[in-house]
Amino acid sequence: MPSRAAERDPAGIGTARAIGFVAPALLLIGLFLVFPALWTLYIGITDYRLTGPAAAEPSVVGLDNFTTALADPLFGNSLWLTGLFVLGSAVIGQNALGFGLAWLLRPARPGLRRTVEAIVLLAWILPGPVVAYLWFAVLSRDGGTLGLLVGQPGTAWLVEYPMVSLIVFNTWRGTAFSLLLYSSALAAVPPSHLETARLAGANGWQTVRDAVFPHIRGHVLTNTLLISLWTANDFTPFLLTAGGPNHESEVLPVLIYRQALESGQLGYASAMSVLLLLGNLVVALVYLRLLRRRA
Repeated sequence: MPSRAAERDPAGIGTARAIGFVAPALLLIGLFLVFPALWTLYIGITDYRLTGPAAAEPSVVGLDNFTTALADPLFGNSLWLTGLFVLGSAVIGQNALGFGLAWLLRPARPGLRRTVEAIVLLAWILPGPVVAYLWFAVLSRDGGTLGLLVGQPGTAWLVEYPMVSLIVFNTWRGTAFSLLLYSSALAAVPPSHLETARLAGANGWQTVRDAVFPHIRGHVLTNTLLISLWTANDFTPFLLTAGGPNHESEVLPVLIYRQALESGQLGYASAMSVLLLLGNLVVALVYLRLLRRRA
């Protein structure tokens, strides 16, 4: 019979060595994740500012920043716009477009499939400022490509339809991840199930609903969680609209930036960041609950 020590350490490397192996990873996590989160939480309960006396000697104000943020119309507006941005461009846009492309490319030749995937992936891996500049040129009022194509030159798309423009932009840019994930998931669906659905006379939607979705439900939940969190924390909208006009596209990351660096209210902006983090945690907990039901 193996001893208790052997059961606890089947590899026989010892506790000290095991700690040595994981110590670098724990150090990096603590340095780049835990410490910034704790520091943000601390700043959020102070009146810390970018300049002035409060920058040198901030005072603890408790939960005042949080209560002020929750009562601030700008925060409520940004919260609503962030939810709309996530729902439109991530939950619906990237999910639907990514799955649609993966489904259509499933019977395609490998060369065509890889070409399309590479083109879609290019939009995802390009730096944010580069992509934002390209879309600004497309949506510009002065000689913008979209205005010329639809016969409406001079239309200020980013001013007249700021959130629609951001949703379309983020859907276009972020679809690559959903496409790759769903392509991998569809490859694992048993062909016999698809053939059975075809022989039963199921149409495309019925096949997806009854034969495909039960096998990829976990992938759908994982994809929706990741792209929702990425979109909720995305700062790229600032590069296109800077939150304007008149706060009509000011999602939470943009509002936090403007409060921190333009208004200099670092404590207030940190409190907003903590509220955004709590929102992310709620979304993650909902995902875990749904995944547990699946199991």
